[in-house]
Amino acid sequence: MSVADERSPAAGIEPLDESDEEAREPTAFGLIVIGDEVLNGARVDAHLAAFKRLIGERGHTLAWYWMLPDDPDGLTAHLRFSMRRPDPVFVCGGIGATPDDHTRACAAAAAHVELMRHPEAARLIEDKFGESAYPHRILMADLPAGAELIPNPVNQMPGFTLARHWFLPGFPKMAWPMAEWALDQHFGRCVQVRESAVLVRGVPESQLIPLMRRLTLEYPELKHFSLPHMGDNPHIRFGFRGRDGLDAAMRDLRQALDEAAIAYVEAPDEDTSSA
Repeated sequence: MSVADERSPAAGIEPLDESDEEAREPTAFGLIVIGDEVLNGARVDAHLAAFKRLIGERGHTLAWYWMLPDDPDGLTAHLRFSMRRPDPVFVCGGIGATPDDHTRACAAAAAHVELMRHPEAARLIEDKFGESAYPHRILMADLPAGAELIPNPVNQMPGFTLARHWFLPGFPKMAWPMAEWALDQHFGRCVQVRESAVLVRGVPESQLIPLMRRLTLEYPELKHFSLPHMGDNPHIRFGFRGRDGLDAAMRDLRQALDEAAIAYVEAPDEDTSSA
């Protein structure tokens, strides 16, 4: 049985009803960036910071990130693994028509389906390029069987979705608006993650470990953190990140610091949409 049979490409990605957009549960996403040019240093990856922002500002989270080379065996193995996980995944790069673009074929192999010419993708390519669509550009319409298209507002060359994976071009100016469309159409928005913290000075982090253990156990719905900063202004950023119960947890934290006579000041806000 193929991955596409186990988890239909359309399963779980129906367009949202606007009435339930704010009621959606937060989703944890994966991100895969593909390209030898990123790994060898010819280009710097801009996708990680951008996707943390795009996903985070809608109240969702980026749970993991891979950077992979243009290697068919490696790509197929990684995609086969991620397709068997529940996380929706954005995949950037390698969907073009040049010989080093392996992502379309690897996605098909990972899902155990055939690579087939998608009629609508072919029409879009023919409409844009006419006779010059052949014999090379039309290869971009050869997609895994069962794939659905993702519109490209920049040059109309579509991406595709299969098994909760959203395959996008490597070019940021195309990938990012296409990802925004997918997020807004199929995942919506939920309560954003907030962060609250204090700056602790004058004590080693090890002295805070017993308090950290207690807070972690008492507030499991929140992410407790302790971030040491060195240099001219040494301090520990000490607090919580989460959606619900943040104020109560911070009151408990401050009270515990006061009782232990540990000095602290309120920490400035940080942008958690890209955290």
